[in-house]
Amino acid sequence: MPKTITFNELRRIKASLPEGSTHVIAEKLNLSVQTVRNYFGGSNYDTGIHMGVHIEPGPDGGIVVLDDPTILDMALEILEQQKKKEEV
Repeated sequence: MPKTITFNELRRIKASLPEGSTHVIAEKLNLSVQTVRNYFGGSNYDTGIHMGVHIEPGPDGGIVVLDDPTILDMALEILEQQKKKEEV
């Protein structure tokens, strides 16, 4: 099911991830690291593929429609786990 998010929010989530998170997500989904980076707004398609990210101009960096929110969901899960560790 597609998910809509602002581009700036998507980039904020990416920037908040602990170091190495893109590698963890890529490994779990059997994707290249660059493909995961492209999902979060990168544009290196020589070594990564397009993952159904559609960006429309608009406020807050524009609107992003994600065809498959799996990578985003995994990133949010990593952030939630990080938050729980910091609370302990």
